[in-house]
Amino acid sequence: MAAAAVDEVDSSHSWVRLAVAVVLSSIGGVGMWSVVVALPAVQAEFGVARADASLPYTLVMLGFAVGGVVMGRFADRRGIIQPVVFGSIVMALGYIASGYATTLWQFALLHGVMIGLLGSSATFAPLIADVSRWFLKRRGIAVTVCASGNYIAGFIWPRVIQHFIDTAGWRATHIGIGLFCLATMLPLSLMLRRPAPPHDAAAGAPVQVRGQGGLGLSPRALQWVLVFAGLACCLAMSMPQVHIVAYCGDLGYGVARGAEMLSLMLGFGIFSRVASGFIADRVGGLATLLLGSALQGLALLLYLVFDGLWSLYVISALFGLFQGGIVPSYAIIVREYFAPNDAGTRVGLVLMATLFGMAIGGWLSGAIFDWTGSYAAAFANGAAWNLLNVVIVGWLLYRAGGPWAVGRARRVAAAAS
Repeated sequence: MAAAAVDEVDSSHSWVRLAVAVVLSSIGGVGMWSVVVALPAVQAEFGVARADASLPYTLVMLGFAVGGVVMGRFADRRGIIQPVVFGSIVMALGYIASGYATTLWQFALLHGVMIGLLGSSATFAPLIADVSRWFLKRRGIAVTVCASGNYIAGFIWPRVIQHFIDTAGWRATHIGIGLFCLATMLPLSLMLRRPAPPHDAAAGAPVQVRGQGGLGLSPRALQWVLVFAGLACCLAMSMPQVHIVAYCGDLGYGVARGAEMLSLMLGFGIFSRVASGFIADRVGGLATLLLGSALQGLALLLYLVFDGLWSLYVISALFGLFQGGIVPSYAIIVREYFAPNDAGTRVGLVLMATLFGMAIGGWLSGAIFDWTGSYAAAFANGAAWNLLNVVIVGWLLYRAGGPWAVGRARRVAAAAS
């Protein structure tokens, strides 16, 4: 039985399972991006301020964040298929119901609870944790490819949603999304029926650096440091991702141009995420995270300097290319420094912090816009939070002995397993 379990790791079934997870995440990831594209239409429909119109996004991201932990724990105990099936049904019903919302609060709560908390969350952190159990030698690549699902969603869905909002209205568009999710996600979920290998089959030895595990911190302390780092980096990340559509509208370029920039940003993020997997398999998750965070900060500063149409296209592409590997790096770090038997919960906790950062940052950027009348201060706020993340991750990497020490330790651990 043990040999058979080991044979399943890095097998052809592992790669098929990864492909299914990516498709599921790409469809379910609509929950993160539809409300961004619909923000101007919803604001006009309900006659509210920009910060109020950002509230549905904040709630959906908070729900998505908490739901990642809940669904991750559910998957740790019962396997992946049950939370994915449940989430698919609830998310589809949430979209259909949101198409009939008569107030902003109804629209926001449906997004926060049904689409975020109980729906789309099942297609991100739990799937990443499940995929990590099926790989050992190529775990970094597998995790980042799986995490690319929500960026594929961000590349495809904004343009599709903007088209249907322009032609059929935002209400009919939301109902259509719900019906599409119901028709596609349930059949795909059935392809995940095979249970994951036992924890020890794909565990690998934990990374040991400077003669000790966990960077010299207790598991709880390291978890909290990663949580705060994730919060800071995504407070910064949220500014362009949440407000680029509205920003382009304010500059007179039109919301359609903003939707194109968002798609471009997330399309380049796909390449970044996959590339970060190759980097992480060589130098470890911490060094990969530090690289992505430093480059993300550079892109935020470029937004402060340039606001021409074509320069915004270029900077949006660079932003996606720089920051795409940041979030999956946290999942890789968790698998490097923590035991695998609670991977779903721990990955969910760290990714919850990143999503809290996105949620709070999305609202805060809208509020700063309302206070100042422009997005310049919001970009500066993001850059400051990004600097804090760079400091935290740099400190952790220093405790690890540097990127090459971590890379050597990972290769030794993989060879020993």
